[in-house]
Amino acid sequence: MRVAVVCGGVGAARLLVGVRRVLPAESIVAVANVGDDLELHGLHVSPDLDTITYTTSGAVSQERGWGLEGETWQAMDMIRRYGGVDWFNLGDRDLGTHLYRTHRLRQGATLAEATAEIIAAWGLDFTLLPVTNDRLRTMVTTVDEGEISFQEYFVRRQHDVAVTSVRFDGAELTRPAPGVLEALRDADRIVVAPSNPAVSIDPVLAVPGVRAVLAERREHVIAVSPIIGGRALKGPADRLLTELGYPASAEGVAKWYADVVGTLVIDTVDADLAPAIEALGLHVIVTDTVMSTPEITDTLARTTCGLS
Repeated sequence: MRVAVVCGGVGAARLLVGVRRVLPAESIVAVANVGDDLELHGLHVSPDLDTITYTTSGAVSQERGWGLEGETWQAMDMIRRYGGVDWFNLGDRDLGTHLYRTHRLRQGATLAEATAEIIAAWGLDFTLLPVTNDRLRTMVTTVDEGEISFQEYFVRRQHDVAVTSVRFDGAELTRPAPGVLEALRDADRIVVAPSNPAVSIDPVLAVPGVRAVLAERREHVIAVSPIIGGRALKGPADRLLTELGYPASAEGVAKWYADVVGTLVIDTVDADLAPAIEALGLHVIVTDTVMSTPEITDTLARTTCGLS
């Protein structure tokens, strides 16, 4: 069984923990969003790649769901002293990751090569690929401030501003990183993780060739709805769906993904939405999707990977 997982941030990372427990590492390829990436303090920061790395290695902060456990913040204290940019927190240990990545990129390594080195250093043996090595940035148009970067929207504004549109700057000029299209074509199952459709999964699909492969292989693509009982467990996915013209529900997720996903996994609390989703041409699986215990996480992983 070969599985390709299309990933955003926290939800994808948690699902990958389960996937790694139910499948051999060599059969797993994670294709990750890099639209969240940013240049900060002269460093290349890749939040989703790092969240996946830290979570699957067991080093992630359990309280925050991102960054490292046992982190300290002395570098940020110095930045604040100097009046520097301090709205995006980087812990002292986390800074080491960004320093290494930036150094390797300046040496001529690709983002995929630097990522492979980083996950190997954490003892991880599955394949983690940025969807592209090229520059791709998610931009959000807000009602009151016009267009701002994703991180300004998500972190600086605490995603508390109304949005009218989302675009992926540079997408048309990008190419899939080596191995991305091959992994998607060769996988027995393509899993779209429970990530924000608009700003975590769509940046991946915006890279030329990726959406087309999923559309071609739609019957082999299974997604997990990040909306449960009309709400996102974390982040602004529910509000974004509404602001962009979709219902904030599992049915809204189904409408968003209808052209590229053949099966949608929804939570038991949304079981009554199954007929409406099936009317859109998707198969539906109803199960527990809140990964609150290892047992639920592993069951969800088996379900999405076609093992149960």
